[in-house]
Amino acid sequence: MTHYILEIAQALLALLLAPLLVGFVRWVKARLQNRRGAPPWLPYFELAKLFGKEVVMSNNASWLFRFAPTIVFASALAVTFLVPLIAAPLPFDNVGDLLVVVYLLLLGTFFLALAGLDPGTAFGGMGASREMTVAAIAEPTIALAIFGLALGAGSTNLGRIVTATLANPGVAISPGHLLAFAALFIVTLAETGRLPVDNPSTHLELTMIHEAMILEYSGRYLALIEWAAWLKLTIFFSLLANLFVPWGLATVLTPATLAIAVVTLIIKLAVLGLVVAVVETRVAKLRLFRVPELLGLSFVLALLAVTSSFLLR
Repeated sequence: MTHYILEIAQALLALLLAPLLVGFVRWVKARLQNRRGAPPWLPYFELAKLFGKEVVMSNNASWLFRFAPTIVFASALAVTFLVPLIAAPLPFDNVGDLLVVVYLLLLGTFFLALAGLDPGTAFGGMGASREMTVAAIAEPTIALAIFGLALGAGSTNLGRIVTATLANPGVAISPGHLLAFAALFIVTLAETGRLPVDNPSTHLELTMIHEAMILEYSGRYLALIEWAAWLKLTIFFSLLANLFVPWGLATVLTPATLAIAVVTLIIKLAVLGLVVAVVETRVAKLRLFRVPELLGLSFVLALLAVTSSFLLR
């Protein structure tokens, strides 16, 4: 029973940290650009405001438009039960592994793209087309990058990958791990709509991807989609932090180790948020036809990670 309580607590922790993480990245970017910036906790107020607003829908929208935000949010929330955030192994490790995580993330992307197409607007169709182009390259790269770690651990189970790295710390600086980290980091920028792939702070029609799909949403529907997007960023940061640098995760369930794990997770997320903020400040957005080239590079890095892990086993 303690393990299942831990799973629920881990999911709640991810839900609580996701808005703060996004607010922290925004705040750091503002500071790097010599602006004061909004406080990091502003996204919590944004969610509260959206949940209290009225829902306005297009006359052309169907049941799919209403149903999609729940699926997008639920799929992201389900992943938090499978990703080692504060402890490993977890009770649900036998339920889902690397492939389940990838398909759950793809499920949310698929329904969001359908929701963008459903009202029949030009911007929604454009954003959905671009999103599926990105996902077609990014999702296989995620699986391939983590599979490079799975070769060394002998399992596609995320908890076992973590425990294998903890048992053999030297593997964390192996070529396979470093290449896989680089590939997953590039994919993280693409999957979460960050620069140089997408700009989360713009509504310029010719450049936006994620924002184009959700232009028709408002009220609680928009709140669920935004929260799911922030949760997705937290999930990818947690994968980068705990699969490649798993130190700090609780392997023994005691109050002290769990407290250390929570603090360690917050520090790791803050460091990755700082890195992303620096990247977004220093790098310009790529032109759309150059995005597949960047994602192709990440796929090649992931493929080299698998090859290196296989040869150096």
